[in-house]
Amino acid sequence: MEHLNFSQKRLAPRLSFRGALLATALSASLILPAFAPSGPALAQGQVSGQNLTQQTQQQAVQALPSLSPIIQKVMPAVVNVSVAMKGDAVVSGDDEDSGPDAGPDAGPNFPPSPFDQLLKRFFEQQGRGMPQRPQVGKRVALGSGFIIDPQGYVVTNNHVVGEAGGTVTVIFQDDSKHPAKIIGRDGKTDLALLKIDTNKPLPYVTWGDSDAAKVGDWILAIGNPFGLGGTVTTGIISARGRDIHAGPFDDFLQLDAAINRGNSGGPTFDQQGQVIGINTAIYSPNGGSVGIGFAIPSNLAKNVVAQLREHGKVDRGWLGVQIQQMTPEIASSFGLPSDRGALVADVTPNSPAARAGVKQGDVIVKFNGHDIDKLHDLPRLVADTAINSTVDVTVWRNGKNEELQTNVGQMPNDKPQVASEDQDQQPAAPEKSSALGLQLGQLDSVTRKQLGLKGETKGVVVTQVAPDSPAAELGVQPGDVIVAINQQVVTSPREAAQRLKQAQQKGDKHLLLLLNRHGVNQYIGLNVG
Repeated sequence: MEHLNFSQKRLAPRLSFRGALLATALSASLILPAFAPSGPALAQGQVSGQNLTQQTQQQAVQALPSLSPIIQKVMPAVVNVSVAMKGDAVVSGDDEDSGPDAGPDAGPNFPPSPFDQLLKRFFEQQGRGMPQRPQVGKRVALGSGFIIDPQGYVVTNNHVVGEAGGTVTVIFQDDSKHPAKIIGRDGKTDLALLKIDTNKPLPYVTWGDSDAAKVGDWILAIGNPFGLGGTVTTGIISARGRDIHAGPFDDFLQLDAAINRGNSGGPTFDQQGQVIGINTAIYSPNGGSVGIGFAIPSNLAKNVVAQLREHGKVDRGWLGVQIQQMTPEIASSFGLPSDRGALVADVTPNSPAARAGVKQGDVIVKFNGHDIDKLHDLPRLVADTAINSTVDVTVWRNGKNEELQTNVGQMPNDKPQVASEDQDQQPAAPEKSSALGLQLGQLDSVTRKQLGLKGETKGVVVTQVAPDSPAAELGVQPGDVIVAINQQVVTSPREAAQRLKQAQQKGDKHLLLLLNRHGVNQYIGLNVG
């Protein structure tokens, strides 16, 4: 959500959905040397920005294409999105803001900051004073969006719309305002679709091919930073396929165009004026743009938006596996030549994966003909697969590849339930043991309740970790439950300690531990060599 205030908690550099500082555009002179043509007038080895002749500088300026034709074409379809909610509304993505918000038509309203005088002068030059604080009990937030259909369908971010069902208004470049209806929203990709009523065709933009976009390609972003209205910034695609841990389907384009508070939901255009991304997040140590922004690729957004338009929600494929990232230590424990693939940490009972024979400890290396190189490759591929279709899955098991076939189910929305107290027996006599710097205890009903674990969770609980142990270096914590060691289930602290000691005595370089932390299984490769 794009709240226009500066009262943010100061944290370490983080991913922020609300950039907040004024950004100074780079001077065009900084990029002239990159476009300056070489010639006999410039001796080899002596070319520099300072040595460019006036004629060469003029040639370089003339060589730079103007973006004005593209901007004039697409600007009318880029809109501002204003959301008014009650004062006690919870705003998605805004847990770090704690100050007054700007009114629906106002620019930024900030608590005292070094920028107050600058902003005051800006609004005075615009013929209006600094915006006043809104009335108590009313919250207004501003973001961006763009029209994808002449009938009035508008794409924006889910976190711009918020979670409380407020009044949404779409504001055009001519300042005309139109009430909007939320057609659908998808939190997993942070996308929302709005609809405004119109009696005439509206200007709109078209989707581009984000898969064809390359690192180094020029792009431009248009949005509503600071609530100032339509603002254009330019830059390049800095990277592709960024996973910023914002959701299970992260595949962001990284941009260096200035993206600030209020840009969320706005479009990223390629040089043909087509939308190849939706601006969503920035990486920032101070809340403002530092040249690292992230946009949802258009090829991911197109399918989501189409489903929101048709059904008001998104149906995704589902296997029913909990997966984790491979590491060199884990790969070595499994005898894999590389650490590619997705390691199955758990399989949901009676899920499509369970019925197909996928087991805990399998490494999925191929799905439906696609190699799984990175962990987040698999969730996106499964989600995009047609529900009830049958696909081939290749897993690494017992030192070799095995071919399986599985149906793809529909992703459920249910959350796992924690076992109640009466689902387990009374605790047995406590048993403790230790090995490799780990103090181990019995997992009983009382401990399960304290840790929030299901009744069927088995294993031994870690009660203490030596600070200088290999387990501590890998992040093993008190409260973790060791379920299995080298793929063998352990049921008592003594048994677990014996297996750890035996592995160390045999000179094993790596141990494979299956841990359960707060109800979630994960493997770790413990280096004891």
